[in-house]
Amino acid sequence: MKILLVLLLIPPVLTFAQKGEGIKAEFEKLYWLNGSWSQTNITKPGQALVEQWTKSGDYEMKGQATTTQNGDTVFVERTTLLIKDNSIYYVADVPQNKQPVYFKLTALTASEFTCENPQHDFPKKITYKLSGTQLKATISGNGKSFDYLYEKKN
Repeated sequence: MKILLVLLLIPPVLTFAQKGEGIKAEFEKLYWLNGSWSQTNITKPGQALVEQWTKSGDYEMKGQATTTQNGDTVFVERTTLLIKDNSIYYVADVPQNKQPVYFKLTALTASEFTCENPQHDFPKKITYKLSGTQLKATISGNGKSFDYLYEKKN
């Protein structure tokens, strides 16, 4: 009877460990984002936007998007990709929000990911798609959608 009880307890422990290892393997699919990306579809003269991503830990990446106008910084957004509660999140920290906003990863391939937060005002959905050295970031929600096109700098 004691052996049966012990055997019944083992599968949940293994399942949890396997799920933890699975999420880490999924997170590693995001490493292609590492580097510096310059926006190519800027519409204002004298404006530049650079998005920089670095690995800050085994399962965390830090991002920063900096917009400059004629050399002066006019906007900075800090972002993080991390594992929390056995899920992957894209966390946006922008000056107009009192707290960072969490977007849960809902789709992931070797060259694309989507994160969503249906409760956020805008955006509700963030998608990054890699094609060679080109990156397309799309933010959308409430019937609106904006594309940011980037070229890898390094």
